[in-house]
Amino acid sequence: MKKWIMALIAFIGGLGVGLLKDTMCSSQNIYSQLALFSEALKLVKDNYVKEVEDKDIIYGAIKGMTLALDPYSSFLTPDMYKELEVETTGEFGGLGIEITIKDSYLTIVAPIEDTPAYRAGLKSGDRILKINGEPTKDLTLMEAVKRLRGPKGTKVTLTIWREGVPKPFDVTITRDIIKIKSVKDADLGEGYVYIKIKSFQEDTSGELKRAIEKYYKRSPINGLILDLRNNPGGLLSEAIKVSDLFLKKGLIVYTKGRTASSNMEFKANEDGYTDFPMIVLVNRGSASASEIVASSLKDNKRAVLMGEKTFGKGSVQTIYRLSDSSGLRLTTALYYTPSNYQIQDNGLMPDIIFESQKTKEEPEEEEEEPVEEKMQKFDPASDPMVRSALGYLKSWNIWGKNLFMERNKESSAK
Repeated sequence: MKKWIMALIAFIGGLGVGLLKDTMCSSQNIYSQLALFSEALKLVKDNYVKEVEDKDIIYGAIKGMTLALDPYSSFLTPDMYKELEVETTGEFGGLGIEITIKDSYLTIVAPIEDTPAYRAGLKSGDRILKINGEPTKDLTLMEAVKRLRGPKGTKVTLTIWREGVPKPFDVTITRDIIKIKSVKDADLGEGYVYIKIKSFQEDTSGELKRAIEKYYKRSPINGLILDLRNNPGGLLSEAIKVSDLFLKKGLIVYTKGRTASSNMEFKANEDGYTDFPMIVLVNRGSASASEIVASSLKDNKRAVLMGEKTFGKGSVQTIYRLSDSSGLRLTTALYYTPSNYQIQDNGLMPDIIFESQKTKEEPEEEEEEPVEEKMQKFDPASDPMVRSALGYLKSWNIWGKNLFMERNKESSAK
């Protein structure tokens, strides 16, 4: 037990000195608070009604420390730490949703297209009140993820609260292996191209570039619709590369935190595709990496945003591995757009507002269909927002030099 206490003191003490090394009185205050912790720990060990494992007490203390920070910071047990390894590989057993804590509720950022959650009709903004009858209150994000994932073919029942629906309702979903092909595309005719990015994972930028080159080989591209709706985010590195594909120069995004290592700038350095107008589609399910791409193209005057206000998730989490293979997930910085706008909790307002149809009072019962069959039915031209965006692109080209291409040239010349 003494070894555990000394290890915790060494960890927190080192953290305190590292963050407050220029403020000696604050550093001393940390140690006095640790004495208080040690006092409480001894009382628990000596007087609690049941004997408790030392590791459980220490893990609980660290978990409590992170809960006092923000919804995105958390303590990871060794099992939870392993869960992180499958988040961006493109294949794992689960439902296919990105979740967060918003206004103290476990909230769906967005269901990923062509996954069980998407086919079950879950929506961005839905609150998950229960998982298999167990309340989600006080669950950390990683604990919720662990409950939602499971072997292929097993079922999980979510109790959902949805804005506009009179009372919570249950949705039972069959878990599946989530195989995400992050990019899909369609020819809209007359040189106009539609490309959807469902999430940012390994090689999303490569998939996107191959899709664009495929159309370039046929004929010049007269306009591109980039669909980031219900894209919950993913890898920052891929968001940077995707933005870079459409820019010649300029700032893409920067981060700001308390330490020098948290302050970073990411700039375009590739001779990107800039010879056609673009419209980027967003909605309240567009979050994190999608908001970075959307804001970089908007602020660099490369594209126009169309749709709904985005989710507003723009914080950087750094994962630290601890000595026993557990870990800490800490928010270490926030994202800012090239125009110095903070994404976190604010979201992005599109240039052209196009709201989705209002939520129906009761969710529709749908029969799940194979992903392959659903992909065959993919027809972006039947989407009202896509049709509207296509109309804008065509009207700009009818008038010759469109305003947004001129703005792009002016921006590149600076």
